Amino acid sequence: MQYWLMKSEPDEVSIDDVAAAPARTVPWFGVRNYQARNFMRDGMRVGDQAFFYHSSCAEPGIAGIVEISSVAYPDASQYEAGGKYFDPKATPETPRWVSVDVTLVRKTALLPLRELRTHAELEHMKLLAKGSRLSIMPVEAGEWRYITQQLLA
Repeated sequence: MQYWLMKSEPDEVSIDDVAAAPARTVPWFGVRNYQARNFMRDGMRVGDQAFFYHSSCAEPGIAGIVEISSVAYPDASQYEAGGKYFDPKATPETPRWVSVDVTLVRKTALLPLRELRTHAELEHMKLLAKGSRLSIMPVEAGEWRYITQQLLA
């Protein structure tokens, strides 16, 4: 099993939206960064777990845990002309962007970014690296254990 951190703006899709969705599952759509796309397409497997991270909001941080519940498939939003995530170079025959489905494992109390930065055990976490802006990134097993056992217990 691998571990991930997936960022979403809560006004677009929040942890509460996932909890309210049928089967507590939503598609993770709108990723338009090649490295993040490659993580979804080539790295994620059904059963992997991810921190659901609220970003670009008043208090960014980990808001819950989700499980990857589908293999990568073409992101339908790339074909929606006039849509926020439209890509004129994408076609159904040659899609450029992918989605995966995520299912809620549990909602947690918000673990703010500022709190994560205070733990020496997390000093090498990709999220905390200067200039880190990726919307999807791997989380090392030791970091996952520390956060889930010490900070989200």
